[in-house]
Amino acid sequence: MDKLFFIIGALSGALSVLLGAFGAHALRERLTEPFLNTFETGVRYEIYHALAILFVAFALTRWSSNLIGYAGWAFVVGTLLFSGSLYLLALTGTRWLGAITPLGGVAFIAGWILLAVGVWQSQ
Repeated sequence: MDKLFFIIGALSGALSVLLGAFGAHALRERLTEPFLNTFETGVRYEIYHALAILFVAFALTRWSSNLIGYAGWAFVVGTLLFSGSLYLLALTGTRWLGAITPLGGVAFIAGWILLAVGVWQSQ
């Protein structure tokens, strides 16, 4: 599973750089300032959690705990819900998507807690 999380983290990192460049160049003239800021927040949190997923891949090689794997999946789900909803909100203006964003935030928080507890409990 460490290899899978490493691949997911690396691809998410690449996607966040790609989307960041897209936002900075292609969207700057097309989106209002608030929607551009929303898009950039999605990019920022995706890159942070791409790195977190890479750390999960490393942690799985070092410590033995199912909670570490659950943390990785929480980061993946958090990225999809949090960043994904912000991208869609910024691009479409569909405001109800903002209601999904906090669910991604909860998944991020759960991931960090699961990671900490998983490492703490492992041998």
